[in-house]
Amino acid sequence: MKKVIAVMMSLVLALSAAGCGSGKSSGDEIVIMDGQFSEMKLIHQMVKMLVEQDTDAKVVIKDEVSPVNGFNELVKGNCDLMNSYDGTLLTTYLKLDTKDIPEGKSLYDFVNETALKEKKVYLLDKLGINNTYAIAVPQKIADQYKLETISDLVPVADKLVFGAEHEFFSEEGSMKFNPFVKFYGLNFKESKPVDLGLKYSAVENGNIDVTEVYATDGLNKKAQLKVLKDDRSFFPEYNGALLVRSDLFERFEKTAPNLKETLNKLGGIFDNETMVNLTYAVDVEGKTVQEVAKQFLQEKGLLK
Repeated sequence: MKKVIAVMMSLVLALSAAGCGSGKSSGDEIVIMDGQFSEMKLIHQMVKMLVEQDTDAKVVIKDEVSPVNGFNELVKGNCDLMNSYDGTLLTTYLKLDTKDIPEGKSLYDFVNETALKEKKVYLLDKLGINNTYAIAVPQKIADQYKLETISDLVPVADKLVFGAEHEFFSEEGSMKFNPFVKFYGLNFKESKPVDLGLKYSAVENGNIDVTEVYATDGLNKKAQLKVLKDDRSFFPEYNGALLVRSDLFERFEKTAPNLKETLNKLGGIFDNETMVNLTYAVDVEGKTVQEVAKQFLQEKGLLK
């Protein structure tokens, strides 16, 4: 009986190891750790649809993780690619700042060279969106205080409550709350982190007067937020692009020799307005990520 139990336990452990392993590719499976935001999920689904149509490789999208954890898994080799942004790569993952970019070199080129050298990852072609951080207020607040720029907040900040998701208050990267308010000289009446899923409802309910948003978030449209001009250029560009491991195309040379060409089909086919409408369809209209991704690729003539 003990031998039977021992054998059964061995089988259980073996199956557990197979099902909950590191996430590394099996040779024909491209692994993606999904993101927490609709934009990332849409891009990841589009990658899956195009790769599985145009190559013999399969794409496995695993459970969603935070951007930082997703990047760490990518560097460790536990996944193969992720949707990312050159500004995030600079400030959050490489822990650098725009002042570190040599004169005459673009942010995109600089982070690509640095990330390839230090982390063995790099960005593919730009998708066409600039999903930078933005500061927004409800239209009624903008009208009340005549707000057009972030600097316009300075004399009235002590009357307003600032709220954003927990990540914006973290110390991961230089483009976060404390450096932001210090740079602009803002002294808000109160600042508070809120759960990501509750941020927009808190704004709509009047519990938050000022918030941080992403420029391509469809919920900005639903909440009728006015995005204030970053008149002192605190936030850098956040050009969207697929971030891949440097060995990806070599490893999939047999099953997907055209993989790089396939992934770069997403390059330049978006703009900010397009992405706002796509994320609005998911987050507000309740359409599935798969449905929206498929329809968009078909409209672009990329998916049969």
